[in-house]
Amino acid sequence: MSFSIGLSGLRAVNQELSVISNNVANASTAGFKSSRAEFAAIYGGGQAGGVEMNNVSQNFDRNGDVTRTGRGLDLAISGSGFFVLKDSNGQTSYTRAGMFQRDASNYLTTASGTRLQGYTTNEAGELQSGVVGDIQVKAGSLPAKPSDSLEFVANLKADASIIDQTAHPFDPAKSDSFSYSQSSKVYDSLGVEHTVTQYFVKTGDNTWQVNYAFNGAKTGTPVTMEFNTNGTLKTPTTAPVLNLTPAGADPIALKADLAKVSQYASDFNATRNQSNGYTAGDLTGVRVDADGGVYATFTNGQSLLQGQVVMANFTNPNGLLQTNNTTWQQSFSSGQPVLGAPGTGTLGTLTAGAYEGSNVDLTGELVSLMTSQRNYQANAKTISSADKMTQVLFNSF
Repeated sequence: MSFSIGLSGLRAVNQELSVISNNVANASTAGFKSSRAEFAAIYGGGQAGGVEMNNVSQNFDRNGDVTRTGRGLDLAISGSGFFVLKDSNGQTSYTRAGMFQRDASNYLTTASGTRLQGYTTNEAGELQSGVVGDIQVKAGSLPAKPSDSLEFVANLKADASIIDQTAHPFDPAKSDSFSYSQSSKVYDSLGVEHTVTQYFVKTGDNTWQVNYAFNGAKTGTPVTMEFNTNGTLKTPTTAPVLNLTPAGADPIALKADLAKVSQYASDFNATRNQSNGYTAGDLTGVRVDADGGVYATFTNGQSLLQGQVVMANFTNPNGLLQTNNTTWQQSFSSGQPVLGAPGTGTLGTLTAGAYEGSNVDLTGELVSLMTSQRNYQANAKTISSADKMTQVLFNSF
């Protein structure tokens, strides 16, 4: 019996050494979770039978260190959850190693070619929450968008001098014919940039007139603005529409929003002057936001939503099956995955431009290695002692 007990100890320690060796070997593996060997005593008919390794558990409670890389497609999870992957055979796997790249078809993949899963977008670029599929950057270039609205927020100085329009009729070339001016950029259907200038002329107490110029030439009819005695805009109540005719492009019907223009004693100051159009742009890269939103970025400064990264969590992560490339697969013990956007429910948060390293405590593993070595020697000694006692018994005959 002593021989079999000692042999069980050698076998268990050898299995523990395999677990420790695997941890040490993966001390620099992104997204790796360390494991530990768990032992149980063996008894048969009330008699001691030795020891066995009855489980190898992984440490999902401790996160690995987050390493900043500056690469837009490196993603790190802080907290619970896994990235969801799917290979060419439709097999779903899960990983914490968030180092992704674009393949030749603009899908987001791991180095081994498995595709990152997320909520996809429709043809209009709208996110389809609940529809999970391969995340692909569909746009190679972004067509121009003509401007159709101009948001303008400013304050007109209440005690500005009134301009006599009879003596000084409005002329964009004469600064004494208007009080203030502000230019805005707008774009036509070809993406060509144009300039719309607003000229504000104070015509009386609490009344102003707005004149417009398109590329330096007067256009449209003047708009009268009247303010309440508390400085808020009284009229117009609807935004005026400027009908602009750029050469070689479709006409522009530009809605000039003046609703937030005020009249107080402070100096003239424009706090927002933004049209909604833009010129055409080429794809420059991909970025991922903290909420998992994947955006294609373009040379014109615009971003277009391509999808949203989803994460999965399990009731019992230790029930997952370990597979190659630092991935896990669902099992009966792990339970069904719960999918969601980063930061929702029990799912952890996402950090772009970084990846999660291994959570192996190398110092602790080396101490465990020395302890296992001593245990191995001690179990070998029990076998050696039992052998000597047997030899003494044989020699007595």
